[in-house]
Amino acid sequence: MHRSPLTISESASIAQAVQIIVDNKLTGITVIDEHGVVVGVLSEIDCLKAILNSIYNDGDPDHRLVNEFMTTKLNTCTPSDSIVEVAQSMLETQQRRRPVLEDGKLVGQVSSGNVLWALMEYSRRKA
Repeated sequence: MHRSPLTISESASIAQAVQIIVDNKLTGITVIDEHGVVVGVLSEIDCLKAILNSIYNDGDPDHRLVNEFMTTKLNTCTPSDSIVEVAQSMLETQQRRRPVLEDGKLVGQVSSGNVLWALMEYSRRKA
């Protein structure tokens, strides 16, 4: 799990989100509200949709907000969840990342790469 993952405010512009995603080589970013509560995730695909929407509608990505394009249907996990169950759920929902919450607060994020590595370690221990 990535501890203290990068986050972005739901009121940030899509242009700001794209800059963070590209600069940090991320596939997406966790979105928080003004109180630091996780309210969504924004993927590279969400950003593509936002930019294309701006192009087709003569808009400006600097004026389009993250909260217009983020995914709000959240699937989260906790640090104590079984890695096998998290992997299965990520596979079923086709998620590449999942916020990790403890007592309702963001403590990390797992990516498909994290889960893949953890599953390999898990399978080696079982062998």
